[in-house]
Amino acid sequence: MKILVSAGPTREFFDSVRFISNPSSGRMGYAIAAAARRRGHEVTLVTGPVNIKPPAGVKVVPVVTAVEMSVACKRAFRTADAAVMTAAVCDYRPSVRYRTKTPKAHRPKRILLEPTEDIAQALGETKGGRLLIGFAMEDARDPKRLAERKLQKKHCDLIVLNDTGNVAATDATIEIFEPSQGWTGPFSGTKTQIATRLVKLIEQRRRQ
Repeated sequence: MKILVSAGPTREFFDSVRFISNPSSGRMGYAIAAAARRRGHEVTLVTGPVNIKPPAGVKVVPVVTAVEMSVACKRAFRTADAAVMTAAVCDYRPSVRYRTKTPKAHRPKRILLEPTEDIAQALGETKGGRLLIGFAMEDARDPKRLAERKLQKKHCDLIVLNDTGNVAATDATIEIFEPSQGWTGPFSGTKTQIATRLVKLIEQRRRQ
């Protein structure tokens, strides 16, 4: 299979050097890319800024902003059989980006934020027979219900419920929802072990 994996955070700038972002390490996405490559798949890894060595044999497309990640993912998805969207894309970006570093002022500064594109949803709207795997990180009440809503909205084939405690950690605990199977899990282990489980599941769904 040809598999697209998105990983890591994005950075959304409000001047030439300052930005908003999140603490995603990219480890889950990199582990999935490595596991897929070990199992003989052709992998494109679209990655935000992280401090991880890319897996051997994987095509790496580095990006910074949500716009750049969207462009790269849509391009790679044209020829992909499956996409695994683990990236922690910022939900918002400053509506204005100043060309130079804004001077510090000893008073509050207001920054207007606007929503970024939902990349997984954009892929889902054109996926046809391709597989789309989404990730949902929830810490509100009834996280499973929220994850199921995201699966429907994004047209995903399955969605992985990711706990906030997994951020930047080497181990993880996840649960998986598929419309035909319901919820399975929780599954705990290293991110390498979790990644291998997910790649095998993608292979099963692709054969079906």
